[in-house]
Amino acid sequence: MGPLRLSMPYSSAEVMVAEAAREIADGEVVFVGMRLPLIAFVVAKRTHAPNAIGLFELGVMRDVPSPELLYTMGDTPNVRGATWCARTVDLMGLLQQGAVDAGFIGGAEMDRHGNLNTTAIGADRARPVVQLPGSGGGADIASLAGRLIVIMPHDKKRLREKVDFVTSPGDRAATLITTLGVFRFVRGEAVLASYHHGASVRACADNTGWPLNVAPDVRETPSPSAEVLRIIRGYDPEGFWTRRAD
Repeated sequence: MGPLRLSMPYSSAEVMVAEAAREIADGEVVFVGMRLPLIAFVVAKRTHAPNAIGLFELGVMRDVPSPELLYTMGDTPNVRGATWCARTVDLMGLLQQGAVDAGFIGGAEMDRHGNLNTTAIGADRARPVVQLPGSGGGADIASLAGRLIVIMPHDKKRLREKVDFVTSPGDRAATLITTLGVFRFVRGEAVLASYHHGASVRACADNTGWPLNVAPDVRETPSPSAEVLRIIRGYDPEGFWTRRAD
């Protein structure tokens, strides 16, 4: 493989991956999930967290990332070479034991307290406007992992004053990473800590469905390093999960 040209600017997905990777500390056991957190696990393992352990809801534990990009948790590369191939219930048992340090999940809606909705959109629960897939393991991860890290698009339809249904409680929410910025939870409420390159505090406020709380030291999100971009683009060369226009 020849030298990889690292053009700028990076995509919003790439900065989200870089920020998600920073949330994984060395030696931690992390419920990884799919899409961007999957690549964040790869970045963390290859940079600052070589001893992190990744869990996949299907029942797979890995101490090294899959050598190939995954499209589903059950892809053969994720099973081959795994540390442990068990059942979903076995991994949920680790959550109940308090053995999982952090978990990544997403949602269709989120409120300022970190409560997530993946069940239904619409006030009438008997006849929702949109029926969503439901909890899966989301409620378990949100309730039992040491801390919760959420990744989702940033717009008023998703970041709402009140979600239509609380699928996963936000009591352990620590970080929200969106397409526009990064929030930290302070005394149970989301506070804007940084805005991505090309965004602003105003853009974040205009696209948030509740009055925005802003950290006193709010700043621009650090750019992903050349090394991190190289890892991301090497692992997802076609931009399947991290689409970019370059």
